[in-house]
Amino acid sequence: MTVASHISELKKKHDNLSHMVEAAQRAPASDDIQIAEWKKQKLRIKEEISRLQQA
Repeated sequence: MTVASHISELKKKHDNLSHMVEAAQRAPASDDIQIAEWKKQKLRIKEEISRLQQA
């Protein structure tokens, strides 16, 4: 897997998590702990993308 394709996959995961967070936040009975975990995952992915783009 090339770096570019890895970054592309990470961006897809980040976007997917974004949609999940948005949907969960709109739901009346949302799980705040799960939302927080998804946000942490998004941040880790974003940091990994930044690290790869600088390399």
